[in-house]
Amino acid sequence: MSATLNELSSYMAGSPLTGLTLTLLAYQAGLWCFRRSGGLHWANPVLIAIALICVVLWLSGMPYAEYFAGAQMIHFLLGPSTVALAVPLFTQWKNLKRMALPLIVGLFVGCIAAAFSAMAIARWLGASTETVRSLAPKSATTPIAMGVAEKIGGLSSLTAIFVILTGITGAVCFPALFRLFKFHNHAAQGFAVGLAAHGLGTAHAFMVSEKMGAFAALGMGMNGMLTALLLPLLI
Repeated sequence: MSATLNELSSYMAGSPLTGLTLTLLAYQAGLWCFRRSGGLHWANPVLIAIALICVVLWLSGMPYAEYFAGAQMIHFLLGPSTVALAVPLFTQWKNLKRMALPLIVGLFVGCIAAAFSAMAIARWLGASTETVRSLAPKSATTPIAMGVAEKIGGLSSLTAIFVILTGITGAVCFPALFRLFKFHNHAAQGFAVGLAAHGLGTAHAFMVSEKMGAFAALGMGMNGMLTALLLPLLI
């Protein structure tokens, strides 16, 4: 019996499907917890999935590179899924045109505030120049943020961590913040979430409503482009 279990364990460790299976099961577990909690913001399915995967990798001793080799299919699907966000945006086209001016103003203010407030706090706390510059693009989606960090003298690997932490924090905290400030407009909520918390915030916004998700996708995309254009010029 033990020999059979050892063989099964060895097969799973070497199978390219292990990473894919683990990712799907972890997210389903996170989604189940989120639904059982009644949609509580702290039970974010992405956060739970990340925690579960980290625990499994730590207990099994599986290297991250080996896990990622099996999960590459999901990584590849990030591209098509991002392009597919144009569909809900198209359904909100009339609202987008009507709100064009406040969205553009909010985009510039939000992009600059997200970058330079984080840099100022980090500098005040005594962080190194590389760390401060790695924080600047934290509210952009990961590929853009890592590229911008390299251009402005930051560390792309450190930026990736900051981006993930920013997305998780935003997705978990924004419902409570909106209730605290009595901020109820789904379009404005979604744009703010996408601008500040990129993909993770956008995913959570779609769980609230399609309108919020569409505006979050818009905020994420526009903030990514503006961050890539502005930060290398300003820093």
